[in-house]
Amino acid sequence: MMLTRRTTLAAALTLALAGLAATPAARAQQEVTLGYSGPLSGGAALYGKNVLEGIEMAIGEINAAGLDVGGKKVVLKVVALDDQYNPSQTAINAQRLVQQNKAAVMLVPHSGGIFAVMTRNQQQKLLLLAYSSVPRITEQQNRLTVRVTAPYTAYVDVFVRYGIDKLGKTGAMAETDSDYGKAWSAAFQPAWEKAGGKIAIHNALSYNKSADFYAGVSRVLADKPDAILIGGPSEPTGLVVKQARELGYKGGFMLIDQAKLEEVQAITGGYQALEGSVGILPLDANPSPDVKGFVERYQKIHKDKTPTYEQALNYINVHALAQAMKLAGSPSDASAIRAQMDAAYKALPAAVNFFGYTGVDADGGTLLKPLVGVVEGGKVRQLTVD
Repeated sequence: MMLTRRTTLAAALTLALAGLAATPAARAQQEVTLGYSGPLSGGAALYGKNVLEGIEMAIGEINAAGLDVGGKKVVLKVVALDDQYNPSQTAINAQRLVQQNKAAVMLVPHSGGIFAVMTRNQQQKLLLLAYSSVPRITEQQNRLTVRVTAPYTAYVDVFVRYGIDKLGKTGAMAETDSDYGKAWSAAFQPAWEKAGGKIAIHNALSYNKSADFYAGVSRVLADKPDAILIGGPSEPTGLVVKQARELGYKGGFMLIDQAKLEEVQAITGGYQALEGSVGILPLDANPSPDVKGFVERYQKIHKDKTPTYEQALNYINVHALAQAMKLAGSPSDASAIRAQMDAAYKALPAAVNFFGYTGVDADGGTLLKPLVGVVEGGKVRQLTVD
């Protein structure tokens, strides 16, 4: 068959591109996997997917800008595995990510899974970004773990003061029955009682397994509390609020930091159902220009959706990880990257570090001031935190 001039040129171009791809500069490009294990199905799926969106948004920006580590171009990718909030599955996923995907870094967004991974991550040479506010994470002295959000103890005293001062001294607790919820309640109850209040009833609920909370909520309301500590993933938390209001509850709620006010109100039909409640300050109620800039960038990707702390914090955390890789001169040496995480957070520009991380402490906990919001008059306002 006779080749036309166009066919010949096309063939020549194909060969030229193939040759270009084989040049040393092209071969120097390295693809690096960030592992993720979280709930992508089940009752906590929204929570797990929100975390993943923040990771993916940061990776998109980092790759678009170009990441140079030790003189080589690095391209980041995330491999996300569903664990349905099951710590045993998280540990299995960690092993798979290390063996099959050669991941040197992994992010897990729930304390049960984090503790499961921590039993082996140092042997696996796996840097664990622990997205949970449980302080016990950093008490383990695990050299390859960084807790990448503020500890919930930063919120307990704020919630207690607001609850007793604004709502009343009779409290109740109906938080998630997960390890995270147990840790929260263990800190909250003594703080409430020390401030002069009493806990009339403690009835933890299975937020990840149920959608009908009427029986459990009725039991809590029987003791006529002024304020109730609730929370787990936002969607079931919204159902708890909705069902409490339908049963006639008039008091306020204190939402542990996994639950987000803006997502809860989407389930309850508005902020009116959350009147007198305290929780994490929603991003759309934050006046910071840098926060607003992040929201705008996010909404260019996810139309008609407002990000929460899950997207925002993990967006920052992945940018800090990339910066730590640059400072370490390696995208795969977990110990070297961990050693640079403090400097990495401090080096981030305000447009990226819009919540103001100030570094990592000696135990591996990030330093971050909590942002708290209260619902009054059907609207959210920021609560000043000392």
